[in-house]
Amino acid sequence: MTFVTRDNITEKVAEVFQNTPDPRLREVMTSLVKHLHAFIREVEPTDSEFEMGCEFLVSLGKATSEKKNEVILASDILGASTLITLINNDKRSESSGKLRTDSALLGPFWRKNAPTYEAGANISHGPEAQETEHAFFISGHVRDAQGKALADATVDVWHASPLGFYENQDSAQPDMNLRGQFKTDANGYFHLQSILPAGYPVPVDGPCGDLLRNQQRDPFRPAHVHFMVSKPGYQVLTTQVFADNDARLSTDVTFSVLKSLVGTFQKRTGPHQTGYELTYDFVLQAGETQFPTPPIP
Repeated sequence: MTFVTRDNITEKVAEVFQNTPDPRLREVMTSLVKHLHAFIREVEPTDSEFEMGCEFLVSLGKATSEKKNEVILASDILGASTLITLINNDKRSESSGKLRTDSALLGPFWRKNAPTYEAGANISHGPEAQETEHAFFISGHVRDAQGKALADATVDVWHASPLGFYENQDSAQPDMNLRGQFKTDANGYFHLQSILPAGYPVPVDGPCGDLLRNQQRDPFRPAHVHFMVSKPGYQVLTTQVFADNDARLSTDVTFSVLKSLVGTFQKRTGPHQTGYELTYDFVLQAGETQFPTPPIP
C-alpha cells in the first residue's frame, strides 16, 4: 500500500479519474487537478487563506440573483471569459479561413426573448427617450464567411442607458427597455434606433466588488452595444461593439476590447439630423445554431 504524500497526491487524485466514461470530462478534470495542485504548491496558502478563498467562492453563489450573475462577473474581471472567447475565435478562423467577426463575452446582463421589432423601430422607451440629442441610429449587414448577404437573420441588441444601467438594474426603466430583436432584409440589412449608451462600472456590491477594491482597480467598462446574431444553419455570434471615443478602451475591467470590435460612434451632421450613428457589419460562420444559457431570466 502506498500512502499519500506531498509528492504523490496529485498523481493519486488523477488516477481516480481514469475510469471516467466521458473522455472530455476525464481530460478536463485531470488537467484541472494538475493545475490546481501546481497553483497550491506555488503560493502555499495558509489555512486561513484557504478558508478565505472558499468563502469567496461561496459568496459568488450567494450574491447571484435574477438581477446579476456574480459567477460570470468573476470570470469576466479575471479575464477568463475573454481568454475562452479569443481561443474560440481562433478556432473558428482556422476552420473557415475566410471572413469573420470576432466574438466577445456574453456578459451578465443578456436576457432571452427580448421583444421583436419591425425594421427601424426604437428600443428606447424609458426616461432616456426624451434625450433626442443623444438619439442613436444603429445599422449594418449580416453576411456569411464568403460575403453573401444573409436574409432573415436575427440581430438581438441590448445595451446600458445613458446613466450606465441595464433595465433590470434600474426601476425607472420599463421591462425589456433598450433590448430588441430585428430581422435582416433580403440584402442582409438591419437598422434600428435607440439612445447613446454610457460606460458603466460593473456591479461592486458583492464579492467581485470587494476584490476590485482590494486590488485598487477601476471597475468601469467603456461604452458599448451588445449583439447576438443568429440564423439556422450558422453558429450564433455573440459580440460587442465599443465606442471609439471612450477613454477607457484600454482599461476595460473585463479585458474585452478587441481592435476589430471598436466601432465609430459618429455624430450626425446632416440637415435636420441629431444624435449619433453606428454602422457595423457582422459575419456568421456555418455550423450548429446553439444559444448560450441566459445569465439572468
